[in-house]
Amino acid sequence: MEYTAIKLVKRPQLHITPDLFEAVTLETPALEDGQILLKQTHMSLDPAMKGWMTEDRNSYIPPVELGEVMRSSGVAEVTESKSDRFSVGDRVVGMIGWTEYAVSDGTGLQKLPPEVSAEAVLCVLSLPGLTAYQGLMEIGKPKAGETLVVSGAAGSVGSMVGQIAKAEGLRVVGTAGTDDKCRWLEDELGFDAAINYKSDDLAKQLRAATPDGVDLYFENTGGPVQHITYGLMNPHGRIIVCGMIADYNTDKPSPGPNWINMIRRRLTVYGFAMPDHWDNVPSMMEKLAVYLKDGKLKYRAHKLNGLESAIEGINLLFTGGNTGKLMVEL
Repeated sequence: MEYTAIKLVKRPQLHITPDLFEAVTLETPALEDGQILLKQTHMSLDPAMKGWMTEDRNSYIPPVELGEVMRSSGVAEVTESKSDRFSVGDRVVGMIGWTEYAVSDGTGLQKLPPEVSAEAVLCVLSLPGLTAYQGLMEIGKPKAGETLVVSGAAGSVGSMVGQIAKAEGLRVVGTAGTDDKCRWLEDELGFDAAINYKSDDLAKQLRAATPDGVDLYFENTGGPVQHITYGLMNPHGRIIVCGMIADYNTDKPSPGPNWINMIRRRLTVYGFAMPDHWDNVPSMMEKLAVYLKDGKLKYRAHKLNGLESAIEGINLLFTGGNTGKLMVEL
């Protein structure tokens, strides 16, 4: 049976352009013992993909090699099985790639309960929710009553961070790029305050929204919010560095804040990436599923249609054009 996959054939310069990819037609191979055939139904698009495309071999995960199918996580159904662990009809989530079908030995795949939708899986139970939980709960160690600021709060990770923090009794302040996103954060997700980072009086608004200072800063974007929030940190505050999307499409990263405040306020700054924590995934998925079942995690999916829509659609992540977790429905 023929299917379409998309390979990475060039490295990006400043931006992700269509010529980096090549759509190819492949044949599904005969399965060997222990293997399964997956039909992908929903594919996640994430900002981390920009880093995966580059040549950087000192990063937290090796780059996608040229000529390989582009890396991504997704939800798939088992359509054929020669494995004792998986049956035809099982739904799974894991690293599948930009492809309609894939063969796997099951490594890294998690079975999904039938009652959870693919959208909920990609918005909550996979990379966004796992990243949010690991960064906030395992690294940030929040305490009820503390104040959290999260940048990129309307994004797939930031929106999960803020909602988990609210469920744990924190005051939550988010920043986002449009007034509509800010209203969504306050009115739908229950943030205590949401601020448009493009505002002329950003520093004044952030100070007003954090009258008791900032105990935790969950960093997704970099940019002006970082500098202002860094100056508002309380003694023994924790800064969890997850992403710097403001710098992903620039050839000259912005300068960071001076480190003297780290000494004066005895701050902890912790950069992390999820591949270091794959062993925690099953337990974190269970905890996220409880939040979801209790109605404490809402989500928005921004769906593109068809595998090849990923080629240009991925750039919505860097323009802020997506309204919710960006994914492709195959």
